[in-house]
Amino acid sequence: MYSFSPKLKLYSIILIVVGVVLFGIGYALNHGLDDTAISHWMESVHSKGHDAPSHSSELVGPQDHNAHLEHAKHQIHNQPLAAVHTFAVFFFGISCCALFFYSIQHAAHAGWSIIVTRVMEAVASFIPYGGVILIILTLLNATHNGHLFHWMDPNLTDPNSPEFDIILYEKSKFLNIPFYIVRTLIYTIGASFFVWKLKSISKKVDENKGDRKIYASLYSWNVGYIAFFGFASAAWAWDWLMSIDPHWYSTLYIWYSMVSCLSTAVACIILVSVYIKKKGVYPQFNNNHLHDLGKFLFATSMLWSYLWFCQFMLYWYANIPEEINYFFGRFEYYKPTFLPMLIINFLVPLLVLVSSSIKRNYKVVTFMACVVIIGHAVDYFNMVMPGTVGPYWNNTSMLFLIFGSFIFFVGLFVFAVMTALSKLKLMPTGNPFFHESEIYEYPF
Repeated sequence: MYSFSPKLKLYSIILIVVGVVLFGIGYALNHGLDDTAISHWMESVHSKGHDAPSHSSELVGPQDHNAHLEHAKHQIHNQPLAAVHTFAVFFFGISCCALFFYSIQHAAHAGWSIIVTRVMEAVASFIPYGGVILIILTLLNATHNGHLFHWMDPNLTDPNSPEFDIILYEKSKFLNIPFYIVRTLIYTIGASFFVWKLKSISKKVDENKGDRKIYASLYSWNVGYIAFFGFASAAWAWDWLMSIDPHWYSTLYIWYSMVSCLSTAVACIILVSVYIKKKGVYPQFNNNHLHDLGKFLFATSMLWSYLWFCQFMLYWYANIPEEINYFFGRFEYYKPTFLPMLIINFLVPLLVLVSSSIKRNYKVVTFMACVVIIGHAVDYFNMVMPGTVGPYWNNTSMLFLIFGSFIFFVGLFVFAVMTALSKLKLMPTGNPFFHESEIYEYPF
């Protein structure tokens, strides 16, 4: 049984408090900006020759100075909500992908991973926390207290409005506020229900020493979650990420954004497993299990790279103006984060984790897990920020907001995961595949 150490608990609470303080400083700086300061920022951007739109809404409506200033004000005041939204979606996605990874193992009757079962359940336990935050963000946007989603402006779908947008009008059957709220509730409540249900059945399997009927029920519910996750992860990528720029779409985007979280989920499972092993309460976890988790970390990193390149290459080759606009804004305003993230998310995992023997090295795999988490956090930053804050991200207020939000979510994630883990029996000895996992040895 793992006991949440007071020291780690204190550290997680300190991270939460520091995150809130940094975010508060950033929020104060952001809301201290007046029209004159915003106008100077806008003119500074334009004076450098930067004129590529970072959002499709910039191509619709008036193009005079006042219209540009109004748009810049929206983008700059989006900074606080955009920072929270980025990491709320990211960490919710991580926990849902951890449960997806867990369900795949059970549906495939995989033996090697049973020892890691409780760690996967603990990482997935963040789902309700992330879900509550996402519901709050949804309500803020739906009540127009936030402006992350351009399509929520009612004037854009009113045929009598001078700002009428025919594309958004046609998409309004799906992109409308009531249906958006309902879908968010389905994603968050549905995922929270599944994590509760799967954990409770897993506990029953353990208590009843692998009773066949209960184990069959566990199998069925895992298959059910895989189906739910398949539809929900696609739909929330549309809603929470892709609809930020509603004129642009990609058929690869849903898989690309999901695999980013899946790779990070594997990294989190590695970090928690290695941590509790070093604490001496997880002796059954050995370098064979680490090796297999390292393989999945390597595989998901390569899959993410493949999807990123396919999406980029297809748009670059087609060169259709309304499609490549998505990349122009990122190339022009996000040079320090957009392409360099390929080094972190593709090149480093490829060069380090390609060796079979290196995947048994605890220090190297742990370090790579940290690298992958940071790399995919940057990836989500690149997904959200260009369409919400545009070119106005490289400033002091944004720095405080981004780091504050990230540190807050890291602290909350650690607190939620380790609290859940402390309530679980680490070794699922009643699982019929437990012995296979205990004696598992990778042959190469």
